[in-house]
Amino acid sequence: MDPLLAFLCLLSLCPGLVANAAPSCPQNVNISGGTFTLSHGWAPGSLLTYSCPQGSYPVPASRLCKSNGQWQTPKSTLRSSWLVKAVCKPVRCPAPVTFENGVYTPRLGSHPVGGNLSFECEDGFTLRGSSVRHCRPNGMWDGQTAVCDNGADHCPNPGISVGAVRTGSRFGLGDKVTYRCSSNLVLTGSVERECLNNGVWSGTEPICRQPYSYDFPEDVAPALGTSLSHLLGATNPTQQRKENLGRKIQIQRSGHLNLYLLLDASQSVSEDDFKIFKNSASLMVDRIFSFDINVSVAIITFASQPKIIMSVLNDKSRDVTEVSSSMENVDYADHRNGTGTNIYEALNSVYIMMNNQMQRLGIESMGWKEIRHAIILLTDGKSNMGGSPKPAVDNIREMLNINQKRNDYLDIYAIGVGKLDVDWRELNELGSKKDGERHAFILQDTQALQQVFEHMLDVSTLTDTICGVGNMSANASNQERTPWHVIIKSKSQETCRGALISDQWVLTAAHCFHKAKDHSLWRVNVGDPDSQWGKEFLIEEAVIPSGFNVCAKKDQGILEFYGDDIALLKLAQKVKMSTHARPICLPCTMEANMALRKPQGSTCQDHERELLNQQSIPAHFVALNGSKLNINLKTGPQWTSCIQVVSQDKKTFPNLTDVREVVTDQFLCSGTPGDENPCKGESGGAVFLERRFRFFQVGLVSWGLYNPCFGATNKNSRKKASPGVPSPRDFHINLFRLQPWLRRHLEGVLNFLPL
Repeated sequence: MDPLLAFLCLLSLCPGLVANAAPSCPQNVNISGGTFTLSHGWAPGSLLTYSCPQGSYPVPASRLCKSNGQWQTPKSTLRSSWLVKAVCKPVRCPAPVTFENGVYTPRLGSHPVGGNLSFECEDGFTLRGSSVRHCRPNGMWDGQTAVCDNGADHCPNPGISVGAVRTGSRFGLGDKVTYRCSSNLVLTGSVERECLNNGVWSGTEPICRQPYSYDFPEDVAPALGTSLSHLLGATNPTQQRKENLGRKIQIQRSGHLNLYLLLDASQSVSEDDFKIFKNSASLMVDRIFSFDINVSVAIITFASQPKIIMSVLNDKSRDVTEVSSSMENVDYADHRNGTGTNIYEALNSVYIMMNNQMQRLGIESMGWKEIRHAIILLTDGKSNMGGSPKPAVDNIREMLNINQKRNDYLDIYAIGVGKLDVDWRELNELGSKKDGERHAFILQDTQALQQVFEHMLDVSTLTDTICGVGNMSANASNQERTPWHVIIKSKSQETCRGALISDQWVLTAAHCFHKAKDHSLWRVNVGDPDSQWGKEFLIEEAVIPSGFNVCAKKDQGILEFYGDDIALLKLAQKVKMSTHARPICLPCTMEANMALRKPQGSTCQDHERELLNQQSIPAHFVALNGSKLNINLKTGPQWTSCIQVVSQDKKTFPNLTDVREVVTDQFLCSGTPGDENPCKGESGGAVFLERRFRFFQVGLVSWGLYNPCFGATNKNSRKKASPGVPSPRDFHINLFRLQPWLRRHLEGVLNFLPL
């Protein structure tokens, strides 16, 4: 027989003899009311992930294309793994099982998104927590657990969270209570809690949640190590907290923090999502190194096995440039040959690293005992190999001698990303259990993770004068975002703004004072004027350049001239540093050099090249209502173009022939299309930039051609300039051009770099 005919015969009669081409999985996998994505198309090994609109969840959550060309649904999602129609089901919040010493309404089996639960106490009991709670789209109740307490015991009544059952009704010293969840809810937090000597309960409040529930970024950010502190020792959040905040990563200047970042690179994590893991971890690295503390960073990626990218044993782990470079070079493809999820081995590699460091420093040495350790685990699912990771955590706790007195020396944050097949129980088992805190979270997707890491580090416990630190968390007030911002006012009205540059000096504009003979009538309001954080200060001394004279060029037909428009105010008392009052960084100082992480030996010119390094630089100023507004500072040829508009203002400059007679090189220019324009009362305020999560003042608001608040009774109202009038332009004193004057008057206050 002809060989070709024989081959065709085999094709038609004996298809099983043909080389086995990998079959593809069926494409009839649509979900009613939702969408799906595929990790590797329809080929074997591809993971299909379902998504539903907010307020609903997919059943099943995912499917895996098997080598036989059939879809398999994880058994943890459904009771059986055979193919069923995928649907989006409505999210429900759990109902209370019981409520002690009070009543709740309505009494339903579960509650729809948008529904409310109301709580009321019996006579003789006081309600603690939220009297009304709202069911959110993630299947979680907002607010705090409602508790009816009569205050009769050593510890307050620990309450019973919605959906939970508590065993134990005695709250004296040493008494214990235990919890479990009803029906199919999952318990996160502590199963057992003990009433401690200081009148608080050990561990974390247990919360019963739907298996499909997840956390919103705004809930996680303040709970995820939300601040760095230069203070030694931790506060007890259960005695003073108003929100469910997490353990603050705390460190003293003379102490040391080891930060271990564990990134899941297993098969179910897409390459794009792994990049977001990397970017989020990079954000934290950049932020944590922006403070003057001792920190070492370990980077570990893992799938079936861990790979140590950077070890805390390496001296380079203390160098932000080296750590950032190592993070940048992390490669998703490193784990292509081992695609499982082995969290045990990842944590065990941390244990080995710690053990090696202990051997190097000496088990009894203070150098070892005073190191604080924070582990952040980013994963998209549960362990599917290597066994339970909990023994690795137990080994770490034992080696660090973690007990009630040393609880602050270890924090483990277990963060699941994606509602795919994340195991709440495992994350809860891994996360630290500390008084009134949470360390285990599930976020809906990697975008939510990125939001958390952008806002997770506030500075609520920094008490020294470290410069340029603003609270960037989502729930911060305007004053906390720009804590250097001050209001300078006379006895009758608010007049100008300024910026704290140390604990006793304010930088502002000279024209605010050129008509004022008696500074005793003036006040400087530091902190939020509408809260307990606001405080008025007297002015001990006002320093104004001798060359400042608004009328200096009247003879040339220039009715107003603002050269040398800068002033320094010395406050009668030092300002106590807080989240609402902290200095901004001035370029060309040692303080700013550290914040910019420039090498020793840097000069003022280096700072100017770093901060004003392009012709249009995004910058900000603070408005009358305290909000941060955006401008673009022009330099070089764009500056030349920006200032030409001044010649159109014939009213103020009727015979102007040379614009540079009015706008000297002392000024930066803004106000081109897209910019906000400062109002008259905003003069003297800082013009500032953000670099490496710190803020630097490069100028101060001086004068402009247009006042957007003219005639407005509401300080939140700003009008756009009408067509036909001179284009709006604003001019800001360039602090790089006033360096000699600043150095002369701030010697001994700030440490200046060479020019």
